[in-house]
Amino acid sequence: MTPTERDISHKILLVDDDDAVRDMMTVSLERKGFEVVAAASVREALRLITAETFDILITDLHMPNPSDGFAVITSMRHTQPNALTLLLSGYPDVKSAMDTILLQADEIILKPFEMAKLADLVHDRMLSRKRVLPTPKERVAVILLRCTNLIIRDWLTEVGKTKALNVVSLSEPERTGYLPKLIDDLIVRLRASGTAINNDSICSPAAVAHGKMRKSQGYTPAMLVQDSRILQVTLFGTLQKNFSALDFSLLLPDVMTIADEVDSQLTQAMQGYADVAGTTAAA
Repeated sequence: MTPTERDISHKILLVDDDDAVRDMMTVSLERKGFEVVAAASVREALRLITAETFDILITDLHMPNPSDGFAVITSMRHTQPNALTLLLSGYPDVKSAMDTILLQADEIILKPFEMAKLADLVHDRMLSRKRVLPTPKERVAVILLRCTNLIIRDWLTEVGKTKALNVVSLSEPERTGYLPKLIDDLIVRLRASGTAINNDSICSPAAVAHGKMRKSQGYTPAMLVQDSRILQVTLFGTLQKNFSALDFSLLLPDVMTIADEVDSQLTQAMQGYADVAGTTAAA
């Protein structure tokens, strides 16, 4: 490392609820030329992430609850994606047990570690780290529209694994039925969310027709509920697969809208189902 590289001042957000450890790390890093902003809690760290810009995040994992550090890392990843993120943990099995989640951190540092070597490690990682290109952010409605065919495919896969639904033998077109239109209705509702348009659940002729069709196909009410449950799980699974592209500013209301609309569609499907059952009984 050249003297010029050593002279570059990087700003670190250091998060640890142990006062003694936090103070020691602050002193050690500042001696090596880093600018250190320390936080003693997750709440304080999240406030700083939204208020200031950092080159590096160093956070403890347990503060005081297990995995509190992930909230800090996730916030930094989405707010300042180019920041180097280092996770401190006193649990040696963290690497193997939480591999997927830890992909959000650049490196895990297991406690105890040599304080004097921490600054050198940070310098080395800053030099070798590639700049992350920001991922364009999308609303939930846009993601679901783009992924509609995959949602239907994933839904069919999950239905195929559900024994209770496979007691009725159907072709794929018969099985999916009105599903594409139900997804379209959901997307319309999501696009209306936050506008002057009424955000209440929409009247869905497709949902009513879906219920009538399921009755004629031999579904029970419990199977109709299972249909709907799998759809909701598949929708949320699609969002999880597109996690890095999500616009988090409106994620919570969009997720609530999905849950409400799927529930509304199930209610309307049940009404259509009951209408056919009533007609049959009357005949």
